[in-house]
Amino acid sequence: MRAVTLGLCILGLAAADKLSAQGFTTLKGHGGPVMGLSVLPDNGAVVSASFDNSVGLWQGRVPRWFEGHRAAVIAVHPLGHDRLVSGGDDHAVIIWDRGTGTGRRLEGHRGKIAALDVSPGGKWIASASWDGAIGLWPTGDGAARFLDGHDGPVSDVAFSAEGDLLYSASADGTLREWRWRDADAAPRVLLDQGFGINRLVPGPDDAWLAYGGVDGATRVIDPETGREIADFTLDRRPVLSMAHHAGTGQLAVGDGHGHIMVIDTGTWRITRDFRAMARGPVWALAFSPDGDVIHAGGLDEVVFTWPVDLLEDAGPAGETEHSFLRPVEEMGNGERQFMRKCSICHALTPPPSRKAGPTLHGLFGRRAGTVPGYAYSETLDGAELVWTVDTIDALFDIGPDHYIPGSKMPMQRITATQDRQDMIDYLRRATETEGN
Repeated sequence: MRAVTLGLCILGLAAADKLSAQGFTTLKGHGGPVMGLSVLPDNGAVVSASFDNSVGLWQGRVPRWFEGHRAAVIAVHPLGHDRLVSGGDDHAVIIWDRGTGTGRRLEGHRGKIAALDVSPGGKWIASASWDGAIGLWPTGDGAARFLDGHDGPVSDVAFSAEGDLLYSASADGTLREWRWRDADAAPRVLLDQGFGINRLVPGPDDAWLAYGGVDGATRVIDPETGREIADFTLDRRPVLSMAHHAGTGQLAVGDGHGHIMVIDTGTWRITRDFRAMARGPVWALAFSPDGDVIHAGGLDEVVFTWPVDLLEDAGPAGETEHSFLRPVEEMGNGERQFMRKCSICHALTPPPSRKAGPTLHGLFGRRAGTVPGYAYSETLDGAELVWTVDTIDALFDIGPDHYIPGSKMPMQRITATQDRQDMIDYLRRATETEGN
């Protein structure tokens, strides 16, 4: 038995060494969760979209930042050889010049941007929005168009192989096909599964269409007939991300439980299924140009990268790192409240900070909207509000949407009086001492 155990240990070490040698990497620099990923087809550079309001173009492990969104960036996509396009919670689509870093802001949606795709040939951008519409934006001159027809937020869009059709997925539970060049053509409902659909991926030459739903459904259909080709639904929900690599026939699926499943689209079999994230969901996936590597993003402020053929030799990413400064069970109630409600958006250290919100360092007695270098909303820019025990208590008692309507702060409350007091006590200590 000892010999068998020793042999297994040696094999495990060998696998770990092989994994390390062949390139398990992390790209660190964002100040919030990684919500979207893409890869430049010409050189394999990773492009990331983050809750910290920024797009990162990674040159090796060094990021180059594209700043211009006023809220979390959810989706990013290459646009030709010299541009990028991104969409975010600020309802905007931005076309970026990779050389200069400047962006052209496209507005017209009335809700958050959930996904983007670029037409074959790169002349059109399609955007899926929570306002229930699909945006069609010319990448050159010309006016945008909007397609209406879904009965709920649109969660994903994808052009067909020839570009004449556009597929869409929605919280209304349907997959639809649009002959988008014809302004008068009604969409065709390919599927109505009842539960919301988060992601869709068309196969080569539109031979199949894969989708993932809020109920954990992972299925593949024939887009012409709606006939089911394969069903990979597991007891993990929701499906949050999908990526396809045509050259190797791999379809990757990420879910809310932190798993990545890889499917061989030639045989329609699951080839790999592993726990990718130590905590939280897999928000974003992207393959390298050769299909040998997969990139993933989630709650951590990191892009994780694995060699595909060694996925199951790797443990969950981030399992040796605490997302907080120390384990939750060692924290007092005030610190726990801060970590749960505030830490994704706010740092406690002196500026500058890459997080989505301004640093809280020196918070008490500071007038709102005055941290240098942070782009505040009009509501807080020049406001007379001063952060004190009373104002912070009121903020979380009735919620930011009522206390300072129009600010960037998300809707959240701490309803228990003692929880608010404990957090305020923690903040008074932490914002006076952290970073000194």
